[in-house]
Amino acid sequence: MEKNNKHAPRRRKKCVVCKTTFIPRFNTFQKTCNEAKCVLVYMQGEKAKNERKAMAQMRERVKTPSQWRNELQTLFNRWVRLRDKDKGCISCGKPLVGKYDAGHFYSVGAYPSLRYHPDNCHGQCTLCNQHLHGNLLEYHERLIVRIGAERCDALRLARRQYMRLSIGEIKEAIKMYKTKIKQLDGGKH
Repeated sequence: MEKNNKHAPRRRKKCVVCKTTFIPRFNTFQKTCNEAKCVLVYMQGEKAKNERKAMAQMRERVKTPSQWRNELQTLFNRWVRLRDKDKGCISCGKPLVGKYDAGHFYSVGAYPSLRYHPDNCHGQCTLCNQHLHGNLLEYHERLIVRIGAERCDALRLARRQYMRLSIGEIKEAIKMYKTKIKQLDGGKH
């Protein structure tokens, strides 16, 4: 019966800097060949990567609530556009091609509690959203068809509720919409 060799020969690896093959001298996680210049280049790259990561964490720590809400709004609008891209404009029904908006039925300014409500925001052509101020009569008619009268009534009642998201809740929503975007976008971004 053969004994298991504790020190099996290490496999050849490719240096991440110079691309030559080498046998790791120190451990199997070694990334570079044994040349000092490759080790230095790699370490400088790691240091820069760590500095960028630390800077990003610092920027995240000093973000204002307004900046967090804006980030969430951007992701939410992107998700709405992806969700509704094949449904046509909620107001006029024209196909959504090129640039189009995520138009709110109840405005964000008047009803901030519905800012991120998925039933309150739908794909809308820029003509209807920006130039016809939402084209709300047609929006309402198509909204009933799209989500049903029951959900429209629930949305109408929800507009009177007060909602203020904490930073933690906003971060969770950001994470959720990033995941949803990835799913709808086929893993891109």
